[in-house]
Amino acid sequence: MEWIDTAELAKMLTAYAPKVAGALLTLLIGFWMVGRVARLIRKTMEKSKIDDSVAPFLSSLISVGLKILVLLTVARMFGIETTSFVAIFTALAFAIGTALQGGLGHFASGVLVLIFKPYKVGDLVVVGGQQGRVKEIQVFNTVLATLDNKRIIVPNGLVTSNIITNISGQGTIGVELTFSISYTSNIDKAREIILEVGKTCPYILDDPAQGVVVASLANNSVDLATRPFCQSEHYWETYFYMNENVKKAFDREGISIPFPQLDVHVRPEA
Repeated sequence: MEWIDTAELAKMLTAYAPKVAGALLTLLIGFWMVGRVARLIRKTMEKSKIDDSVAPFLSSLISVGLKILVLLTVARMFGIETTSFVAIFTALAFAIGTALQGGLGHFASGVLVLIFKPYKVGDLVVVGGQQGRVKEIQVFNTVLATLDNKRIIVPNGLVTSNIITNISGQGTIGVELTFSISYTSNIDKAREIILEVGKTCPYILDDPAQGVVVASLANNSVDLATRPFCQSEHYWETYFYMNENVKKAFDREGISIPFPQLDVHVRPEA
């Protein structure tokens, strides 16, 4: 067994310890500064009234680029030539990109979302099968906030490869509602009640005017459909208001709301 020459070991430590310490210090301070710079850039873009959808995306992209520069600097401190490192990094990036094509797809999808703007920050949307208000459009993901304050992160690739429903997109929106009444209840009276409740709702617009039609004659009910219009940001307030107050009005006026039931007729024995 060969013993390591302590003098040689001390010489190696003396030679490399400062480089290692300096590299680690550079890495820590560099990443900390990148975080500060990214936040500063984002605040500057927000003050400059840049689109709320673009600011998080650009700040995230700048952060990634600056971190790569920090890593290149650390590599040079160890004596690695930048050109060689860039070549190695490019090869690794190509290999990783081939293996993680989905990630690159999410990035490309994020760029498409920012260019074509199917939605923007603040819109109420359904994307990737998830509904919520858009909080951020990042490099790889779109961040939604739900009504119950959940944070949903949807990969941008799923956004552009699926149907996008922008509830806020038109400024105004029709709220689809169906109210079922029993066959013994008066249709005209029920229609009048629904329209009166709509007039008391502070969110429903006068134009276009609300209407009520018989949508279907179901097995156990007559289904009345209505579509009041409101500002898109008041969609859920209108939906909940109409459901609650129509039910209360039906109860006051004796309009029966059916439920699953079975009528049994017993024939007397002959």
